[in-house]
Amino acid sequence: MRPRLYPVFKYTVIALWACFVAGPFFWAMTTSFKDANAVQGGATYLPWIQYQPNATGWRNIFGGAGGIDVIQPFLNSAIVTIAASAISLVLGSLAAYALSRYRFKIGFIKNSDIVFFFVSQRIMPPVVLVIPFFYLLQWAGLLDSIAGLVIVTVALLLPIAVWVMVDFFNGIPREIDEMAMLDGCGPLQTFVRAILPNSLPGLTVAAMFCAVFGWNDFFFAFRLTFTEVQTLPQAVVALNSSIPPWWTLSAAALFGVAPLVLLAIWVERYLSKGNLSGAVR
Repeated sequence: MRPRLYPVFKYTVIALWACFVAGPFFWAMTTSFKDANAVQGGATYLPWIQYQPNATGWRNIFGGAGGIDVIQPFLNSAIVTIAASAISLVLGSLAAYALSRYRFKIGFIKNSDIVFFFVSQRIMPPVVLVIPFFYLLQWAGLLDSIAGLVIVTVALLLPIAVWVMVDFFNGIPREIDEMAMLDGCGPLQTFVRAILPNSLPGLTVAAMFCAVFGWNDFFFAFRLTFTEVQTLPQAVVALNSSIPPWWTLSAAALFGVAPLVLLAIWVERYLSKGNLSGAVR
Protein backbone atom coordinates (compact mmCIF):
# COMPACT_ATOMS: atom_id res chain seq x y z
CA MET A 1 0.00 0.00 0.00
CA ARG A 2 2.87 2.40 0.69
CA PRO A 3 3.99 2.74 -2.97
CA ARG A 4 0.38 3.44 -3.93
CA LEU A 5 -0.21 5.99 -1.19
CA TYR A 6 3.01 7.91 -1.83
CA PRO A 7 1.83 9.63 -5.07
CA VAL A 8 -1.44 10.59 -3.36
CA PHE A 9 0.44 12.06 -0.40
CA LYS A 10 2.95 13.84 -2.68
CA TYR A 11 0.37 15.50 -4.89
CA THR A 12 -1.81 16.40 -1.91
CA VAL A 13 1.11 18.23 -0.31
CA ILE A 14 1.92 19.97 -3.62
CA ALA A 15 -1.72 21.02 -4.06
CA LEU A 16 -1.92 22.38 -0.50
CA TRP A 17 1.34 24.29 -0.94
CA ALA A 18 0.14 25.69 -4.29
CA CYS A 19 -3.04 26.93 -2.61
CA PHE A 20 -1.02 28.45 0.22
CA VAL A 21 1.21 30.32 -2.26
CA ALA A 22 -1.54 31.33 -4.68
CA GLY A 23 -4.01 32.34 -1.95
CA PRO A 24 -2.63 35.86 -1.33
CA PHE A 25 -2.48 36.54 -5.08
CA PHE A 26 -6.08 35.39 -5.50
CA TRP A 27 -7.19 37.57 -2.58
CA ALA A 28 -5.33 40.60 -4.00
CA MET A 29 -6.74 40.03 -7.49
CA THR A 30 -10.35 39.82 -6.31
CA THR A 31 -9.92 42.76 -3.92
CA SER A 32 -8.40 44.95 -6.63
CA PHE A 33 -11.70 44.77 -8.54
CA LYS A 34 -13.88 45.69 -5.56
CA ASP A 35 -15.09 49.00 -4.20
CA ALA A 36 -15.62 50.13 -0.62
CA ASN A 37 -19.05 48.51 -0.33
CA ALA A 38 -17.80 45.13 -1.58
CA VAL A 39 -14.78 45.19 0.75
CA GLN A 40 -16.87 46.13 3.78
CA GLY A 41 -19.57 43.62 2.88
CA GLY A 42 -17.65 40.64 4.25
CA ALA A 43 -16.00 37.64 2.59
CA THR A 44 -16.74 38.02 -1.12
CA TYR A 45 -14.45 36.23 -3.55
CA LEU A 46 -16.52 35.31 -6.61
CA PRO A 47 -16.96 38.19 -9.10
CA TRP A 48 -20.40 38.63 -10.69
CA ILE A 49 -21.78 36.19 -8.10
CA GLN A 50 -20.91 37.70 -4.72
CA TYR A 51 -20.00 41.19 -5.95
CA GLN A 52 -19.97 43.30 -9.10
CA PRO A 53 -16.35 43.92 -10.19
CA ASN A 54 -15.13 47.37 -11.17
CA ALA A 55 -11.78 48.95 -12.02
CA THR A 56 -11.77 51.69 -9.35
CA GLY A 57 -8.64 50.34 -7.67
CA TRP A 58 -6.75 50.12 -10.95
CA ARG A 59 -7.82 53.62 -12.00
CA ASN A 60 -6.63 54.97 -8.64
CA ILE A 61 -3.05 53.73 -9.11
CA PHE A 62 -2.83 55.60 -12.40
CA GLY A 63 -3.73 58.98 -10.98
CA GLY A 64 -7.39 58.46 -10.12
CA ALA A 65 -9.18 60.23 -7.27
CA GLY A 66 -7.83 59.26 -3.86
CA GLY A 67 -4.98 57.24 -5.34
CA ILE A 68 -1.49 57.73 -6.70
CA ASP A 69 0.26 57.77 -10.03
CA VAL A 70 2.62 54.76 -10.01
CA ILE A 71 4.22 55.45 -13.40
CA GLN A 72 7.10 57.62 -12.15
CA PRO A 73 7.82 55.45 -9.07
CA PHE A 74 7.73 52.42 -11.37
CA LEU A 75 10.28 54.01 -13.71
CA ASN A 76 12.48 55.01 -10.76
CA SER A 77 12.45 51.44 -9.43
CA ALA A 78 13.17 50.06 -12.90
CA ILE A 79 16.14 52.39 -13.43
CA VAL A 80 17.64 51.66 -10.01
CA THR A 81 17.10 47.89 -10.29
CA ILE A 82 18.41 47.51 -13.84
CA ALA A 83 21.44 49.76 -13.34
CA ALA A 84 22.41 48.29 -9.96
CA SER A 85 21.87 44.69 -11.12
CA ALA A 86 23.95 45.21 -14.28
CA ILE A 87 26.83 46.81 -12.38
CA SER A 88 26.69 44.14 -9.68
CA LEU A 89 26.72 41.32 -12.24
CA VAL A 90 29.73 42.76 -14.08
CA LEU A 91 31.80 43.45 -10.97
CA GLY A 92 30.57 40.37 -9.13
CA SER A 93 31.34 38.02 -12.04
CA LEU A 94 34.87 39.38 -12.41
CA ALA A 95 35.53 39.08 -8.68
CA ALA A 96 33.97 35.60 -8.52
CA TYR A 97 36.05 34.36 -11.46
CA ALA A 98 39.25 35.60 -9.83
CA LEU A 99 38.30 33.96 -6.52
CA SER A 100 37.43 30.71 -8.29
CA ARG A 101 40.51 30.39 -10.50
CA TYR A 102 43.32 32.08 -8.55
CA ARG A 103 44.61 31.74 -5.03
CA PHE A 104 44.94 34.85 -2.86
CA LYS A 105 46.64 35.03 0.51
CA ILE A 106 47.14 38.15 2.61
CA GLY A 107 48.49 37.01 5.94
CA PHE A 108 45.97 34.51 7.25
CA ILE A 109 43.26 35.71 4.83
CA LYS A 110 42.53 33.26 2.00
CA ASN A 111 39.96 32.95 -0.79
CA SER A 112 37.32 31.42 1.46
CA ASP A 113 37.72 34.32 3.90
CA ILE A 114 37.27 36.85 1.10
CA VAL A 115 34.10 35.09 -0.09
CA PHE A 116 32.79 35.04 3.49
CA PHE A 117 33.55 38.76 3.77
CA PHE A 118 31.30 39.42 0.75
CA VAL A 119 28.52 37.23 2.16
CA SER A 120 28.84 38.83 5.60
CA GLN A 121 27.74 42.16 4.15
CA ARG A 122 24.26 40.66 3.83
CA ILE A 123 24.30 39.43 7.43
CA MET A 124 24.43 42.90 8.96
CA PRO A 125 21.03 44.48 9.72
CA PRO A 126 20.13 47.29 7.27
CA VAL A 127 19.72 49.75 10.16
CA VAL A 128 23.46 49.38 10.88
CA LEU A 129 24.34 50.44 7.33
CA VAL A 130 21.85 53.21 6.70
CA ILE A 131 23.60 55.88 8.82
CA PRO A 132 27.03 55.47 7.12
CA PHE A 133 25.30 55.43 3.73
CA PHE A 134 23.40 58.57 4.65
CA TYR A 135 26.52 60.54 5.57
CA LEU A 136 28.47 59.26 2.55
CA LEU A 137 25.72 60.30 0.15
CA GLN A 138 25.31 63.62 1.95
CA TRP A 139 29.06 64.28 1.60
CA ALA A 140 28.91 63.39 -2.11
CA GLY A 141 25.77 65.47 -2.71
CA LEU A 142 23.80 62.37 -3.83
CA LEU A 143 21.07 62.24 -1.20
CA ASP A 144 17.58 61.98 -2.67
CA SER A 145 18.87 61.04 -6.13
CA ILE A 146 18.72 58.11 -8.50
CA ALA A 147 22.53 57.94 -8.69
CA GLY A 148 22.89 57.74 -4.91
CA LEU A 149 20.26 55.01 -4.68
CA VAL A 150 22.00 53.04 -7.44
CA ILE A 151 25.33 53.20 -5.56
CA VAL A 152 23.74 51.97 -2.34
CA THR A 153 21.85 49.22 -4.15
CA VAL A 154 25.06 48.04 -5.85
CA ALA A 155 26.67 47.74 -2.41
CA LEU A 156 23.73 45.55 -1.35
CA LEU A 157 23.58 43.39 -4.49
CA LEU A 158 27.31 42.86 -5.13
CA PRO A 159 27.70 40.26 -2.32
CA ILE A 160 24.81 38.26 -3.80
CA ALA A 161 26.38 38.25 -7.26
CA VAL A 162 29.79 37.19 -5.92
CA TRP A 163 28.32 34.46 -3.72
CA VAL A 164 26.25 32.91 -6.53
CA MET A 165 28.90 33.18 -9.25
CA VAL A 166 31.81 31.80 -7.16
CA ASP A 167 29.86 28.61 -6.56
CA PHE A 168 28.91 28.36 -10.22
CA PHE A 169 32.42 29.05 -11.57
CA ASN A 170 33.77 26.36 -9.21
CA GLY A 171 31.51 23.90 -11.03
CA ILE A 172 32.83 24.77 -14.50
CA PRO A 173 35.68 22.44 -15.54
CA ARG A 174 39.08 24.10 -15.59
CA GLU A 175 39.78 22.33 -18.88
CA ILE A 176 37.74 25.08 -20.57
CA ASP A 177 40.20 27.70 -19.28
CA GLU A 178 43.17 25.57 -20.34
CA MET A 179 41.84 25.09 -23.86
CA ALA A 180 41.20 28.82 -24.24
CA MET A 181 44.72 29.64 -23.04
CA LEU A 182 46.15 27.09 -25.49
CA ASP A 183 44.35 29.04 -28.21
CA GLY A 184 46.25 32.16 -27.12
CA CYS A 185 43.67 33.82 -24.87
CA GLY A 186 44.73 35.82 -21.84
CA PRO A 187 42.87 35.65 -18.50
CA LEU A 188 40.33 38.34 -19.44
CA GLN A 189 39.78 36.89 -22.92
CA THR A 190 39.35 33.43 -21.40
CA PHE A 191 36.73 34.80 -19.03
CA VAL A 192 34.81 36.66 -21.75
CA ARG A 193 35.07 34.15 -24.61
CA ALA A 194 35.13 30.79 -22.87
CA ILE A 195 33.65 31.08 -19.38
CA LEU A 196 30.81 33.56 -19.75
CA PRO A 197 29.12 31.69 -22.65
CA ASN A 198 28.99 28.62 -20.40
CA SER A 199 27.82 30.62 -17.37
CA LEU A 200 24.36 31.62 -18.56
CA PRO A 201 22.47 29.58 -15.92
CA GLY A 202 24.57 31.06 -13.10
CA LEU A 203 24.28 34.58 -14.47
CA THR A 204 20.52 34.10 -14.75
CA VAL A 205 20.20 32.99 -11.13
CA ALA A 206 22.39 35.88 -9.94
CA ALA A 207 20.41 38.35 -12.06
CA MET A 208 17.14 37.04 -10.61
CA PHE A 209 18.38 37.43 -7.04
CA CYS A 210 19.67 40.93 -7.78
CA ALA A 211 16.43 41.95 -9.49
CA VAL A 212 14.25 40.66 -6.65
CA PHE A 213 16.28 42.29 -3.86
CA GLY A 214 16.77 45.51 -5.80
CA TRP A 215 13.14 45.85 -6.85
CA ASN A 216 11.72 45.09 -3.41
CA ASP A 217 14.06 47.33 -1.41
CA PHE A 218 12.07 49.74 0.72
CA PHE A 219 14.17 50.55 3.77
CA PHE A 220 17.13 52.25 2.08
CA ALA A 221 14.94 54.02 -0.48
CA PHE A 222 12.76 55.29 2.35
CA ARG A 223 15.70 56.57 4.42
CA LEU A 224 17.90 57.95 1.64
CA THR A 225 15.29 59.68 -0.55
CA PHE A 226 12.76 62.31 0.41
CA THR A 227 10.89 64.35 -2.20
CA GLU A 228 12.73 64.16 -5.53
CA VAL A 229 12.84 60.36 -5.87
CA GLN A 230 10.19 57.83 -4.91
CA THR A 231 10.35 54.12 -5.73
CA LEU A 232 7.40 51.81 -6.22
CA PRO A 233 7.52 50.18 -2.75
CA GLN A 234 7.47 53.67 -1.23
CA ALA A 235 4.48 54.63 -3.37
CA VAL A 236 2.58 51.51 -2.30
CA VAL A 237 3.29 52.07 1.40
CA ALA A 238 2.20 55.71 1.02
CA LEU A 239 -1.33 54.43 0.34
CA ASN A 240 -1.57 53.03 3.86
CA SER A 241 -3.65 55.08 6.29
CA SER A 242 -5.94 54.63 9.27
CA ILE A 243 -8.56 53.24 6.84
CA PRO A 244 -6.53 51.64 4.02
CA PRO A 245 -8.11 51.63 0.54
CA TRP A 246 -7.71 47.87 0.14
CA TRP A 247 -8.84 47.87 -3.49
CA THR A 248 -6.15 50.39 -4.45
CA LEU A 249 -3.49 48.73 -2.28
CA SER A 250 -4.24 45.36 -3.89
CA ALA A 251 -4.00 46.78 -7.39
CA ALA A 252 -0.72 48.52 -6.57
CA ALA A 253 0.72 45.34 -5.03
CA LEU A 254 -0.17 43.28 -8.10
CA PHE A 255 1.24 45.96 -10.40
CA GLY A 256 4.46 45.93 -8.38
CA VAL A 257 4.96 42.17 -8.41
CA ALA A 258 4.02 41.69 -12.08
CA PRO A 259 7.47 42.61 -13.52
CA LEU A 260 9.20 40.00 -11.33
CA VAL A 261 6.69 37.31 -12.32
CA LEU A 262 7.15 38.09 -16.03
CA LEU A 263 10.93 38.15 -15.60
CA ALA A 264 10.89 34.74 -13.87
CA ILE A 265 8.80 33.25 -16.66
CA TRP A 266 11.12 34.69 -19.31
CA VAL A 267 14.42 33.54 -17.77
CA GLU A 268 13.23 30.09 -16.68
CA ARG A 269 14.53 28.58 -19.94
CA TYR A 270 18.09 29.58 -19.04
CA LEU A 271 18.17 27.92 -15.63
CA SER A 272 19.10 24.44 -16.86
CA LYS A 273 22.68 23.47 -16.22
CA GLY A 274 22.46 21.33 -19.31
CA ASN A 275 23.89 24.31 -21.18
CA LEU A 276 27.32 22.99 -20.15
CA SER A 277 26.81 19.78 -22.10
CA GLY A 278 29.49 19.40 -24.72
CA ALA A 279 31.48 22.40 -23.49
CA VAL A 280 34.54 20.21 -22.86
CA ARG A 281 35.96 18.67 -26.03
